[in-house]
Amino acid sequence: MFISVIIAVVVIAAAALLFIKRTRTPGGGKRGLQSRFGPEYQRAITDHDGDVKAAERELSERVKRHGSLQEQPLSPEEHEYYVVQWEHVQEQFVESPQKAVAEADMLLARLASDRGYPAGEQFEERIAALSVHHAHYVQGYRSMHTAARGRSGTEKMREAMVEARGLFEALVTAPPTHNDRHHTQSPEDHGHPSRTPGRRHAKGSGTS
Repeated sequence: MFISVIIAVVVIAAAALLFIKRTRTPGGGKRGLQSRFGPEYQRAITDHDGDVKAAERELSERVKRHGSLQEQPLSPEEHEYYVVQWEHVQEQFVESPQKAVAEADMLLARLASDRGYPAGEQFEERIAALSVHHAHYVQGYRSMHTAARGRSGTEKMREAMVEARGLFEALVTAPPTHNDRHHTQSPEDHGHPSRTPGRRHAKGSGTS
């Protein structure tokens, strides 16, 4: 009888632990979310008018949707292309800030897409996915996206370019792969023209 009671207690305890594990907040609860999202945690609270629970639900949902995303590596050619193009838009900023910011915004969208993040016109979903993996850099991307639509002065555009560089570097500095994952795909399959280092792109969609 005594042994049966012990076994029953162990079974109940194990079931309770399993229940807690399955129902706990993705990301490790409040502290886990704060650690994972950094400045995005407070931003989410602000966006929800101070409602911490609502903010945490949103962040937890981001983890559910994008936590398992595996970033795709860049080929050496892609890596070189993006580095050259970013240098180009930075040089262009002096003479044409608005145009440079717009091109940088599109460049980041293409880079994020090539790394495996939501593409096309899904800006909010792309930001949500990026925030799960690069939380400390997404605000700069937001600022540049806003500036690219002519909603900021020159100084704000300059600050946005500087801030957005953090995300650019985080996405472009991963070790490139020598396996050509685009071998059977033409550049047009990705929705943008052939990417030769130093060649400027025609404007396209992907940052709305």
